Amino acid sequence: MQAGNDPVPLTFAFKQDGEKLTGTVTSSQNPPLPLNDGKVSGDKVSFFVQADMNGTPTKFISEGVIKGDEITLNIKAEGGPDFGPTVLKRVK
Repeated sequence: MQAGNDPVPLTFAFKQDGEKLTGTVTSSQNPPLPLNDGKVSGDKVSFFVQADMNGTPTKFISEGVIKGDEITLNIKAEGGPDFGPTVLKRVK
């Protein structure tokens, strides 16, 4: 049994150029959304995505740590809930 909404699978595509991070995030429900204000500093990563939630533009802020082939992200809706840690695994 799971409380709340079922998780939505997300696919992140990252491109790093020095400390600049660009890319997209894609879900089965939406077209790809661009990453905004993406930064990489050492093992830290941050960016935000602007998404439409039931007709309301919502900013989702992500901050995380890179460890090998994994990134642990904390995703938070601006002015809203924190979705807790999410672990991204590199697809090889």
